[in-house]
Amino acid sequence: MKIRNATQDDAEAIMTIYNDAVTNTTAIWNDTTVDVANRQHWMAERQKAGYPVFVAVDDTDTVLGYASFGDWRAWDGYRHTVEHSVYVRADRRGGGIGKALLQSLIKNASDMGKHVMVAGIEAQNTGSIRLHEKLGFTPTGHLREVGCKFGRWLDLVFLQLVLDSRLTPKDHLKDH
Repeated sequence: MKIRNATQDDAEAIMTIYNDAVTNTTAIWNDTTVDVANRQHWMAERQKAGYPVFVAVDDTDTVLGYASFGDWRAWDGYRHTVEHSVYVRADRRGGGIGKALLQSLIKNASDMGKHVMVAGIEAQNTGSIRLHEKLGFTPTGHLREVGCKFGRWLDLVFLQLVLDSRLTPKDHLKDH
């Protein structure tokens, strides 16, 4: 397995993984599937903003999973904080792909000078929560019944990883 930057050619595989998560899991709190053009636009917007979109691929360059991060909240005061997403193809979960993708995101965010990475995870997704804790994320909050899917209320757990030890932020706004 190899982690590389996604290209527009990966959009169909990313769409398939995304749509599977929409249809079959509570990892994405959306009820609507997307098309290839939607994922191409999403990737272009992330990359235009300077944020990564990574894919994990096998020896034949088949996409096994993808990951990205972006602004946590839209206001300037949050510019040192990012929120990430990691999705692995259903038939390849549990084999270390998610961990490798998350480690790549952590390194990239740190290299960009980000200070905190946030994870928002459905509370019953204990596998994802455990993975994040193994990589140093700490639980910071539990919001009850803030979402719904499959006819039930969903709880959202927040975890965070402090990426550096600086005591004060950089002064200028364009440092991301």
